[in-house]
Amino acid sequence: MSIIRKTLLGSGIPVITEEMPDVESSSIGIWVNTGSRHETPEINGVSHLVEHLLFKGTERRTALDISMEIESVGGVLNAFTGREYTCFYSKTLNKDLPKAIDLLSDIFINSKFDRREMEKEKLVVLQEIKMVEDTPDDLIHDLFAERFWDGHPLGWSILGPSKTIQSMTRSSVLEYFSAQYAPLNVFITAAGGLSHRSVVRLLKPFFEGLEKGGTPSGRTAPKALPGVKLVKKELEQVHMCIGVPMPPQPHPDRYRVYLMNTILGGGMSSRLFQEIREKRGLAYSVYSYLNLCKDAGALTAYAGTSAEKFSDVAGLVLREFERFPKDVTASELRNAKEQLKGGMLLGLETSDSRMMKLARDEFYFGRPVPVREIVKDIDSVTLSSLRKLAKELLSPDRVTMVAMGKVSRRSLPSQLRA
Repeated sequence: MSIIRKTLLGSGIPVITEEMPDVESSSIGIWVNTGSRHETPEINGVSHLVEHLLFKGTERRTALDISMEIESVGGVLNAFTGREYTCFYSKTLNKDLPKAIDLLSDIFINSKFDRREMEKEKLVVLQEIKMVEDTPDDLIHDLFAERFWDGHPLGWSILGPSKTIQSMTRSSVLEYFSAQYAPLNVFITAAGGLSHRSVVRLLKPFFEGLEKGGTPSGRTAPKALPGVKLVKKELEQVHMCIGVPMPPQPHPDRYRVYLMNTILGGGMSSRLFQEIREKRGLAYSVYSYLNLCKDAGALTAYAGTSAEKFSDVAGLVLREFERFPKDVTASELRNAKEQLKGGMLLGLETSDSRMMKLARDEFYFGRPVPVREIVKDIDSVTLSSLRKLAKELLSPDRVTMVAMGKVSRRSLPSQLRA
């Protein structure tokens, strides 16, 4: 049986752990309540650049030392940047947790931000941007977010524009880091074959004495912009995203939203996959996904198809949106519930997935959300309540579509020509 505990360090940083006695690994993450939505146009991409720079050397370790030290015990040390938060994490065998905490704490607190290393890492990020630009089935999601949250930082690229990355200086990066990566915006989660007391003891020398402070990650709620944007590009396929606004992650309707997405495009048995790929062979890749944030959300369907079949595929996606509130069945709902619960329970078997769940719970709900509570809330969704919400959320006048490839207004499905 796992045990969840929480301690507030003297610096104000919360430490939340889940003890999993039968697990051989331990995972720990340092989370920062800041991401690309908290940036300004002048420094868009700085959160992601900081993520890179923290691995480029400290007063005690070079970048090579950092890599060799974690790999010498078969562990993982990595990071990722999102629109709302950034995470630096490690996963090791239980016996190597002290080494992981020492490494992770050192890069987070003592990184040098060496000017020469920064210039080299900017080149790496520029290559990463080019890689996305050369991958249309990745790029389309950035283009969709930019159009969907038109003019709002939530729609900006996490990587940032190339020109902005090139113009960043060490002083501008350090100014952002000092303001945002401070105790007020930081919390730590850990899970695995560990003890809460030992994790707190190992963290205290690094984090206990940090000066309280930091700039709160202020935000304004975005508004979705319905309509169509076509991006003409010489591609073999047309890549499209069609989406509608959804309630934010903490909203009580979230379980109905999860089930709606699962039935629409959450797997090979989903409506979109069966209708577009299996029955008609019009696309290789077709699915839907949720992007639920603290104060806004979206359900987005993606498909890639030929230019000749673009209108057909887009029309089929819109038809599934329109049909859903009228004919979603009790059998589909029942299967989606089991798919959601099974996927969640299987996904929580590892220490890193448990560590990340602790963080999501803290970030969005301010408390650990028990699995049994999630299962109960999923099971409590009724067919009538799902249909009612879907009728409101999947309305045609709320739809945004972005398509990229050999497209024109004349090739739009009839539903979008107005």
